[in-house]
Amino acid sequence: MYQALYRKWRPKTFSDVIGQSHITETLKRQVAEGRTSHAYLFTGTRGTGKTTCAKILAKAVNCEHPVDGDPCNQCPSCLGIENGTFLDVLELDAASNNGVDQVRALRDEAIYSPANVKKRVYIVDEVHMLSVPAFNALLKILEEPPEHLMFILATTELHKVPATILSRCQRYSFKRITPQDVCRQLSFVARQESINLQPDGAELLSRLADGALRDGLSLLDQCAAAGGVIDARTVLDVLGLAGNLQTAQLMDCVLRRDAKAALLLMNQLYAGGKDVGAVLNELSTLTRDLLLRRTAPEGGAALLSGGFDGSTLDRLEKDVPGSRLLYLATTLQQATADLYYSSNRRTDAELCLLRLCDETLSGDLSALMARVQRVEDTLERLPALLNSGISEQPGKPAPARPAAKPSSPVSVPADSPPWDEEKPPLPQNPPLDDERPPLPEEPPEPSFEREPLAEETTSTPSVWRETASPTPAMGPANSAPAGNASGAIGGAVWWRALAEECKGRLPPMYRAFLDKCRGELKDGVVTVYAPDEIIRGRLDNDRVLGTLQELSALKVRGPVTVRLTVGSGPASSPEDKLQGLIQMGSQLDNFTIQ
Repeated sequence: MYQALYRKWRPKTFSDVIGQSHITETLKRQVAEGRTSHAYLFTGTRGTGKTTCAKILAKAVNCEHPVDGDPCNQCPSCLGIENGTFLDVLELDAASNNGVDQVRALRDEAIYSPANVKKRVYIVDEVHMLSVPAFNALLKILEEPPEHLMFILATTELHKVPATILSRCQRYSFKRITPQDVCRQLSFVARQESINLQPDGAELLSRLADGALRDGLSLLDQCAAAGGVIDARTVLDVLGLAGNLQTAQLMDCVLRRDAKAALLLMNQLYAGGKDVGAVLNELSTLTRDLLLRRTAPEGGAALLSGGFDGSTLDRLEKDVPGSRLLYLATTLQQATADLYYSSNRRTDAELCLLRLCDETLSGDLSALMARVQRVEDTLERLPALLNSGISEQPGKPAPARPAAKPSSPVSVPADSPPWDEEKPPLPQNPPLDDERPPLPEEPPEPSFEREPLAEETTSTPSVWRETASPTPAMGPANSAPAGNASGAIGGAVWWRALAEECKGRLPPMYRAFLDKCRGELKDGVVTVYAPDEIIRGRLDNDRVLGTLQELSALKVRGPVTVRLTVGSGPASSPEDKLQGLIQMGSQLDNFTIQ
């Protein structure tokens, strides 16, 4: 009767176990020295040798003639345990015996001495499937078992095992088997079984095994059934991975930013019965392989998934920056996670493809970065494009430049719109400095001259007049002199100028309040009239008062005092109103007050 390869080539001794020397050496030493524990916990991923090591350990502790910690596999005890005829060594599946009643029956049975061997051994596989009451029923006998009893627990999900169980066992963590070790073992088994396995096929199978030697042997068994030479192409065809070529084609459309071709190929896969979630998962796996080859070209071969050959990966990763590969991987992971809650999986998958083809559709920071990157790429290609005369768009020829025609007057209909009128041609060469028209002269800046008063005292600040050279007309460039009707600086225009200077040194809130106020300077006191108590209270702080006092003292070149009050303030004279209107008009474009 034919037996599967993974069962036929299951290790018989600790020395035959592949890739777990850190565990097998320890167990061999314990058996050889007679220092075995009463409870072991083996944890790790599937196909790494947990159950195999448990059976070897059960044979080793009961072997009549152990060889350096390994079972001899020849004595009646080893043969009986291997054949399953001895009931003293039991292998239980916790997934189907997870109730508290099964654990109580096991506990009641375990107290009896073994009938054929020295130790009664219970191998409990997938122990994390036990219920909470079952774990509690197992605690006591696991903590203080009889001398003839040994428990070997195995699990793939260590986090589900209670801490009370972990503290009562010796824990051994089985690691994934490296692709090199898997490839070596597959080649050895193929030679022994007369299977024509090529090196590239063995390498591909070792990566597809994902660290599980049992999976690798099962895949080899499946490929051997097809007969003939087993190379990488045969492995892809037999295992149904030829569809990965369509995944690579879809990735090529995404990298070329061809959204139309990507959507058509997605529709073809969907019509062929492919699940959109599986398509996104395959794209995510391919993106991971491309990113690993980009970041670790030398030592990253052992990290690849194995579903794509090296030539395909080399072709896809050419001229693709690592930042874009990282964006593709992040977007695919997020879209795959969101498919679980989606009401229309196909629509979400197509939207994901559109975002992959054009990063600017994401609407976040990555979209802005994509636009900046495109501008930088265009600027880098611009000199070459200008020199060669090739248009920016691929596949379209550069437009031919029309030949220059001699300039001749063109008659324009009288009723034609103004934008159809022919503009005069621009000069070919700029005029020289001597031919350029002169610039208009700037108006002279106003100067301040001091006018002595009749009675000048130290307590009264000096009054300044603003004088300027006569100008032909008052316009935006010739602002009106600040002053009131009598020429004193304490009028409305003076206060408006002072408030404008204060705005550059105060927050916007205080600027709005100053616009609602009036002010005057009289006898060395700047009086600010606020329309109500609220505005007066807002302005009554050291920052506003200090700024007003400092700028007022600079204007009058003497000490001043600032006072806040509520009121309408002095009435503006007609001259002040006219000067304020002229100053306001000077701040507007295309607007002149004369």
